[in-house]
Amino acid sequence: MANKGVVVTTIGQIVKTVPSIDPTVKNKEVDKLFVENPNMRGIVVVHHEKPIAHITRTHFYQKIGTLYGYNLYMGRENNLLSKQNPLIVEYCQPITEVSKLAMARKEEDLYDDVIVTKEGKYIGVVSIRALLMNFVEIQVEMASFLNPLSSLPGNRLIEKKLSEVLTLEMYSIMYFDLDHFKAYNDLYGFNKGDKVLLHLTEILKKNVQQLGYFLGHIGGDDFMAILPHYEVDAICSQIINDFDTTILNFYNPKHLLDPHFQIKGRSEDMEPFTIISLSIAVLTNKKKNYEKVENISDAVASVKRKCKQIKKSCYLIDESDCMTMKSN
Repeated sequence: MANKGVVVTTIGQIVKTVPSIDPTVKNKEVDKLFVENPNMRGIVVVHHEKPIAHITRTHFYQKIGTLYGYNLYMGRENNLLSKQNPLIVEYCQPITEVSKLAMARKEEDLYDDVIVTKEGKYIGVVSIRALLMNFVEIQVEMASFLNPLSSLPGNRLIEKKLSEVLTLEMYSIMYFDLDHFKAYNDLYGFNKGDKVLLHLTEILKKNVQQLGYFLGHIGGDDFMAILPHYEVDAICSQIINDFDTTILNFYNPKHLLDPHFQIKGRSEDMEPFTIISLSIAVLTNKKKNYEKVENISDAVASVKRKCKQIKKSCYLIDESDCMTMKSN
């Protein structure tokens, strides 16, 4: 069993040993085992160290309890009362994967123990109760690593991914940030502000995550992507185009049509109404290698400050000795 407080991830970590028998063992011996072990749910049938069948208590006594069942089965070998195609998994398989396999079984088999092997040899079983309890723990643990709004990887996973980036031969780190988003929240409220963030999330998923690249949500209107190459121009352009052509849908038309409409700015003074724009700061290791995650974070922050000086959606690529600023 795993240590208390440690979330396990593979089925072998929660396996328990239960009695196993040879396929030649008679059913009267199986009955004796069940009587002597009242909490035992099943017995695994093993031949040459490999599990070949499963005798569950419920199934066994259902058959024995029929009109002629006792006289018919008790003196015969156990294969007549065993299930010949039980769920058998390797000890290294993820609990999440095994849970799906277990729940996909026929209804009459749903609560049967899962048989576990190591390199094909029988080592024990896992009950459905233990399987589901650990599955829930894994889901809770995974949720703690995700941003609650976007369900994207949060800061803990982003930090881990950035540490891995340091070992890559080439990479591009993309930092996404919305301009004038605070003013939007002040004008329309946080509920509509969240809808804008979810809309941006979908755009980023389509153009980054669905291409197989890492996408994380730092918090608020800050997102980060990591690509194992330098070909970012087309991706940045498409993201900006998708955002700029749809963001107006989140505004009240009367505000868009009023040239004199003003809102309260960061300094609390009234200022001209401005549509949200998207800044993308890109850092690569094309000309410079970074030794620590902190160095990457500082460099990205510097690119971001320069990028936000442009008063419309744009992206800035920092290749250490030069910067390329582009906008749609």
